[in-house]
Amino acid sequence: MIDYGGLRAVGAVVQTGSFEKAAKLLHVTPSAVSQRVKALEDRLGFFLIQRGNPCIATEKGEWLCRHLEQVGLLERALLQQLPGLARDDGPSPRVTLHIAVNADSLATWFLDAAAQYTRETGVLLDLTVDEEGRTADWLAHGRVVAAVTSREQPVTGCRRVSLGALRYLANASPDFADRHFAEGLTETAFAQAPVLTFNRHDSLQSGWMKTVLGREPDCPTHCLPSTHAFLDGCLAGIGWCMNPVLLAQHHVDAGRLVDLLPGRPLDVPLYWQVNRLAADLIAPLTRAVTAAAAARLIRLS
Repeated sequence: MIDYGGLRAVGAVVQTGSFEKAAKLLHVTPSAVSQRVKALEDRLGFFLIQRGNPCIATEKGEWLCRHLEQVGLLERALLQQLPGLARDDGPSPRVTLHIAVNADSLATWFLDAAAQYTRETGVLLDLTVDEEGRTADWLAHGRVVAAVTSREQPVTGCRRVSLGALRYLANASPDFADRHFAEGLTETAFAQAPVLTFNRHDSLQSGWMKTVLGREPDCPTHCLPSTHAFLDGCLAGIGWCMNPVLLAQHHVDAGRLVDLLPGRPLDVPLYWQVNRLAADLIAPLTRAVTAAAAARLIRLS
């Protein structure tokens, strides 16, 4: 039989980041939490929690936490149908779902879905932010139950839903464009004009240059790992970059930014991938995500 007492102790430590906070969440002593976690680890023969400040789950600990999420969702659905099963010693712990999402989706449309889902269900969300090409890795490794990703190929054991495309414009401030692109969008100009990138995995700018120039010139690069800092840096004239049209268009309309090449946006297809075992349990979240995407993203032909 699965030791759900130990499993809930592991989940509480990972959720709160410490044994002391987990004890308060479970209404037991820190010693009891420690004993339950250690007993489960001894039984399995490997660590589930990496002790530290904060405490985090090991890879196998992440798998157990995702299982606990699914159990929590099942219990929640059962209690809605049979409320008499609820415990008498206080409210049951609230379910927390771990989701991976790219920063630009989080800054433009995903929170609409999150707000609707949490308002309707009371489920808590723990969002991990990564590049749209890498969020599916979190799902493949069992660290989240669902992800917004640009990966079209379904992750093994997951269902995939097409969401549409997030459209990007190549932007610069008017002064930056006058200084660096007065002679046009040439390879020489791009090789000298500073570009903004989100991090070393960000390929949006280089991908767009390849579609325009046929190759990717080496550019002086600023790294700004924040969607809003990206936009603010572009407005300040630090460099040029690809901005989501949902954030940048009103700046273009007001003349604060220029579209470097009108008519040549970059559309990045996005998909919602969900662990198949949890898909039916979080169907309301899938509906909220697809509705928010349909309202804000570009429809794929």
